[in-house]
Amino acid sequence: MFRKPPSDLYPTDNEPGLRVRADTRYSSAQGDYVCGGCGAEDHANGTDNVKHLVDDYTAHHGPAHRGGQR
Repeated sequence: MFRKPPSDLYPTDNEPGLRVRADTRYSSAQGDYVCGGCGAEDHANGTDNVKHLVDDYTAHHGPAHRGGQR
């Protein structure tokens, strides 16, 4: 059974952030982000691609635009 996460878990312009879903037996890893600082957004499928997405987000978007604050 494939279940899609509730829509309120996806990052949006009003609720920017990072969402990562681990791979399962039936689906590959998935990730999405929307940057609250510059409005950039991206999506990735597959474990390696999601790792790169997280690295990009943490290095250039979310925390970088908040001055390293959490």
